[in-house]
Amino acid sequence: MAKYIYQYENWTSFSWNEKEVQPLLGEVRHLQGKIFGQITALGFSVKEETMLSNLTLDVIKSSEIEGELLNYEQVRSSIARKLGLDYAGMVYSNRNVDGVVEMMLDATQNFDKLLDEERLFNWHAALFPTGRSGMYKIDVGKYRNGEMQIVSGAMGKEKVHYQAPPPKQVKYEMDIFLDWLNKKNEMDLVIKSAIAHFWFIIIHPFDDGNGRIARAISDLLLARSDQSSQRFYSLSNQVLLERKKYYAILQKIQHKNGEITEWIVWFLNSLFRALKNTEQTIEKVLYKNDFWDKHKNTELNSRQRLILNKLFDGFEGKLKTSKWAKIAKCSQDTALRDIKDLIEKGILRQEKSGGRSTNYELNDE
Repeated sequence: MAKYIYQYENWTSFSWNEKEVQPLLGEVRHLQGKIFGQITALGFSVKEETMLSNLTLDVIKSSEIEGELLNYEQVRSSIARKLGLDYAGMVYSNRNVDGVVEMMLDATQNFDKLLDEERLFNWHAALFPTGRSGMYKIDVGKYRNGEMQIVSGAMGKEKVHYQAPPPKQVKYEMDIFLDWLNKKNEMDLVIKSAIAHFWFIIIHPFDDGNGRIARAISDLLLARSDQSSQRFYSLSNQVLLERKKYYAILQKIQHKNGEITEWIVWFLNSLFRALKNTEQTIEKVLYKNDFWDKHKNTELNSRQRLILNKLFDGFEGKLKTSKWAKIAKCSQDTALRDIKDLIEKGILRQEKSGGRSTNYELNDE
């Protein structure tokens, strides 16, 4: 069996190929700057809405990577309440959701604060408010006391993917990690975010929740790199989209002796794609803003406003008369009248594809 990275001497003296890493880092940094420039051009309420949507996405996707599905409206409402934002349709959120939200918000809103053992334990306790992970009782708000293996397969035929450092080593390793994390040095904070994520995952200090906390630490350092608590891109969403590759890279690098170029390159590429997605989202937000500005005096009924907003926010599938009627809770005749009215006003058009059923789309012209 190949040695694990932590079994090598001085394993945390990580090394990487600057020639491979620097061009990617330059692209990421350039895009970060460009997006923050675009964000400043947004109005206050739009900026608030963009941030709320992004934080919601980040919390949901980080949990989804671990196979836990959270309710979108509960997460959104919990974030809004904790940030003192008001919006229509707020719902009650349960302890589980509030705990995940508290951890993520503490990481991003208090990015400049020291990340010490106590704060880390508070995050862990917030993730598991009942002291259980599913049916199992776990050690909460403290480092694990047991061995930690990542396995897959049926009972008796388990395949061990990773064996974490023994419990007696965890405190020692975490002290070194937290000391490095909190020290100000010359290292670029985006690179530091990549290393911190990997380093924490290798130690695997808790009974459960290690992946989510690793991503929260990454977000904290990315917020430091932006020098802003306003989050407009989601690394967790990108990790979820590339989950197979994420696990494959981690598995490969866990046997290296500290050379982590491949991990940093993957992390930067993933972050770049997350930023690109945000850039497209902001363009959509600006497009939506321009539309409503242009049509502020156009006479539209509440059904038309509802569907138009849905079209701007990423409508699922094709817009048909029957779907309009269902969403707007009206008859198909009323739906058709609404649609024809919008076609006359130059807002909607019939899709060119044709086919058996008629579909409609926004008129970009």
